[in-house]
Amino acid sequence: MKDQKLRDVLGDRTQKALHKAFGYVSVFDLLGHYPRRYATRGELTSIAQVPLGEQATLVAEVVSVSQRSMRQRRGNVLEVTITDGTGLVTLTFFNQAWRAKDLIAGARGIFAGKVGEYRGVRQLAHPDYELFDTAEHSEQASEEWAKRPIPFYRATSSMASWQIAKAIGVALDVLGDCEDPVPAQIRDSENLMDFAQALEAIHRPAELSDAARARETLLFHEAFVLQCALVKRRRAGLLVATAVRTPGELTNSFVKALPFELTPDQESVINDIHDDLASGHPMNRLVQGEVGSGKTVVAATAMVTIAQSGGQTALLAPTEVLAAQHFRSLIATLGPDMAARLNPVLLTGSLPAAAKKKALLAAASGSSHLVVGTHALLSDSVAFADLGLVVIDEQHRFGVDQREALRQKGTHPHVLVLTATPIPRTVAMTVFGDLDVSTIATMPSGRSPIDTHVVALDDHPEWFARVWQRLSEEVAQGRQGFVVVPAIAPAELEESEVLEAEEPESEGDSAARALTTVMETLPMVRALPEFSAISLEAMHGRVPSEEKDRLMNAFHAGEIDVLVATTVIEVGIDVPNASIMVVLDADRFGVSQLHQLRGRVGRGEHPGTALLVTHAVAGSPARERVDAVASTLDGFELAAIDLELRREGDVLGARQSGMRSGLKLLRVSHDGELIERARRWAGELLEQDPDLSAHQSLAEAIARRLDDSAEEFLEKN
Repeated sequence: MKDQKLRDVLGDRTQKALHKAFGYVSVFDLLGHYPRRYATRGELTSIAQVPLGEQATLVAEVVSVSQRSMRQRRGNVLEVTITDGTGLVTLTFFNQAWRAKDLIAGARGIFAGKVGEYRGVRQLAHPDYELFDTAEHSEQASEEWAKRPIPFYRATSSMASWQIAKAIGVALDVLGDCEDPVPAQIRDSENLMDFAQALEAIHRPAELSDAARARETLLFHEAFVLQCALVKRRRAGLLVATAVRTPGELTNSFVKALPFELTPDQESVINDIHDDLASGHPMNRLVQGEVGSGKTVVAATAMVTIAQSGGQTALLAPTEVLAAQHFRSLIATLGPDMAARLNPVLLTGSLPAAAKKKALLAAASGSSHLVVGTHALLSDSVAFADLGLVVIDEQHRFGVDQREALRQKGTHPHVLVLTATPIPRTVAMTVFGDLDVSTIATMPSGRSPIDTHVVALDDHPEWFARVWQRLSEEVAQGRQGFVVVPAIAPAELEESEVLEAEEPESEGDSAARALTTVMETLPMVRALPEFSAISLEAMHGRVPSEEKDRLMNAFHAGEIDVLVATTVIEVGIDVPNASIMVVLDADRFGVSQLHQLRGRVGRGEHPGTALLVTHAVAGSPARERVDAVASTLDGFELAAIDLELRREGDVLGARQSGMRSGLKLLRVSHDGELIERARRWAGELLEQDPDLSAHQSLAEAIARRLDDSAEEFLEKN
């Protein structure tokens, strides 16, 4: 019954409204629209305290009804006074006298509308309302009604909360028997309600305790179904065979030739990767580590091991600047002898035709064991002789289809995903539950610290001048710096560059201010007296690739003192002499993004300084983000904070961040222990019943959870 179409249950008009508002098409979809909160009549609202201009939902009783003629034009006004026991408010209806038949003194119901004021009296003009069935309200029934929690749902302007509740009530009435996807043994061990009982109790609880227990049941239900989907997908990957790749003399000689000792974390991750490569099944591993933690060396070791058996590696980077830097960095890491052996080539869209042809030939013939490139690697013209390993850098910059297109150029190649954005463990279990996750937490010795300061202009506007003095002082000592802003030109937000820029959150945040831009900042800084002899240039997404390369080469060479840039410098810009970064409108960036940005400085012998400039007021959400970044250099701690602030995004879809989550009740920031329990149960169950042949209802629940887009996402991850 859960899969019955809403149209068949609710009628065409209501179904269309629900589909337009939320995309729902089935009874199951609707029943998964859980209440946001509950209230009883006495605690629902205080009319006297409802702010003017805001939407209000009231449970109240009609006190009086009156009609009068309009003074300026023909027609009448129906005025209904209601109370909730704390105050009075007037409902105003124009030319709708017929409503007086229902809105009589003593009638009770739910009323919703925007609070206005007319001649000193609070009013709701043309409110939506739903009256309770007074015929059923005996004294006992009234007492029960007064005690029964009232569910409130996420609503829209076209679908009020009580309209949703009414539709859900109809759906529950026709639900009938439905099998519980959670097996009885697990349900009993976890002290859970039956699935159908939980749906009834969360939507129509007799008491708040019923709703609380139902929520716990459905919370576990969501975690369990999700983890079963991920574990099932992971087990399926183990059935695919691929070429065995084992380390040998080539790998050993590479590691021995390194001019430094590997950290324990690097050694551990390398061992994990070697086990994967030798397993005979495709590796699917995510390696996370902060900027400068040594992920490149780990990846290079895997590349050498692949080359040991004659295989090739394709490394996909999000930008030409980053691809070129990876290319240079890998050649330096490999050393002259090993580089000559692997013959790395660079393949980007801006390469001259002759160089591109040479790179394509090297990849197709197998003479190059390492091909580094951008989206150009995905072209149909790119072929490999024996693609054994795909390395994806900064995976969040790529779509699923792009990653899959590269993987299809080999026969079940191993996949190694790198990210410098630390991922909390619960997110790793949930979002990347079908991947093996390795973490490089320790930093190589000798890394300089980064001093981070919040420049709060709302409190101290005079500090703004000191920011530029501090930047000029660093340059005067022979060092270089960055100035980072959220947009290129006025009245725009570059989505491709400010991936995590936040929406305005609350009154008092600087989000109401116009974004600071490259076009206004560059001339402003150049005009300052202390910068008269300092070389400044702009870097952003609209700069042609050739010009970007020229600018970066000049910056590397020390010919440019300061880059005024958007977040194109977030990854891949490695200039050891850069010691200071100024981030303007710092509150317009996400926590993880700010952390990654500041990792661009302090990469050489000089300590780094990050100045986070903000107009956000103390205590605002925007200010909390900036203060959090300044409080710690621990990327994993900041990732947990970021998760708390931004939520988890669409866990089973390409959209991996943002305030709208693909999860309903589950919150990976809070429910880590529950997720772990669910994963253990999922592992045990699928070990006994890999095909879920004895658990058909669970298989159906997984199929519903994995709609076409989600299934595609998992297939390609």
